[in-house]
Amino acid sequence: MIEPASNFYGQLKAGTIKAYAMASKARVGAAPEIPTSAEAGVPAFVASLWYGLWVPKGTPRDIVGKLNATMIDVFNDAAVKKRFAELGLETPPRAQQTPDALRAFQKAEADKWWPIIKAANIKPQ
Repeated sequence: MIEPASNFYGQLKAGTIKAYAMASKARVGAAPEIPTSAEAGVPAFVASLWYGLWVPKGTPRDIVGKLNATMIDVFNDAAVKKRFAELGLETPPRAQQTPDALRAFQKAEADKWWPIIKAANIKPQ
């Protein structure tokens, strides 16, 4: 099963499940003993979990900037950092915490996965 670390991290820590690999480019700080998919023998498989905050098209840039600044403050809050670590979640580097970076990342993910979805003839249900 492929699942976000935050969904299974508690079970992993309790020893009720075993993780064979993380589908990430680098080992996860909260579970450094788990190899990446490349280290486990599947070098081309990287699937990342990501979150974003979207607003309606045409939202004034100053509002977008204020929302972004608030989220950066949230990511830097000690209690949030602690809770993320407990869940096995990592915050992206500061340079990636911008609307433009999210837009570029979202496009790259769509460009990566769309041909696979199309080739597999996957349809929404």
